[in-house]
Amino acid sequence: MTIVVATEDFEVYHDVVGELRDRGVRFTTVEPDGELPDGARIVIRGADDEVTTELPTVVADPNRPRKAVEEALGLLRGENGRTVIGIDPGTRPGIAVLSGDIVVASFHVPISDAADVVREEAKDAIDPVVRIGDGARLQGSQLIRELEDVRIELVDETGTTPYLGTGARGMGDVLAAVNIARLEGKIVEEREIEPTAGELGVIKRRSRERSADNREIDEELARRVAAGELTIEEALTEHRKE
Repeated sequence: MTIVVATEDFEVYHDVVGELRDRGVRFTTVEPDGELPDGARIVIRGADDEVTTELPTVVADPNRPRKAVEEALGLLRGENGRTVIGIDPGTRPGIAVLSGDIVVASFHVPISDAADVVREEAKDAIDPVVRIGDGARLQGSQLIRELEDVRIELVDETGTTPYLGTGARGMGDVLAAVNIARLEGKIVEEREIEPTAGELGVIKRRSRERSADNREIDEELARRVAAGELTIEEALTEHRKE
């Protein structure tokens, strides 16, 4: 299984080769007019390179080398290269991007950034699916509301969080996201959640912790935060106006 990088564009060469090395993928490089080696399966070239070949070819954007590498790997894997994005929801969701059975990217970001990360990873994929664990109800429903233009499946996340041994602290959310991505779920378009008294209490407590003057928002504002209409900071601003 060999990928050939055939380009005179230094930026494409440098960044694509870097991405391939980071993934441990076997590859070789040739001049665009050079002879392709035996065993070549995929060619990656720049937009201005002319490569004569009947092999599948990926045109690399110098600003998006990872996309070119993922497209090439997807072609190598054939139909099993579908992009699946798993999310272990929470205040800092773990996010894992799989192409077939291979993890190609992972993230651990604040909930406020999660939808943007998922949209970026799904943007150029063919028929991607996002699988969200059903554990953190409020954060999961918030993500479902924000991700309108992609297929979403809600997954029973029971047993998806692995045991973490020595030195693996902080990896649990991302590893759970990998496991969630590998489980089929139920297709959903929306998930309306009525927050419990306990969940509202947590939001109120967080508002007090984040407020410089020890201010706690009221229940109505807490419900709007739970629904994703306001951030805690925005709710505090509203509370100060009252």
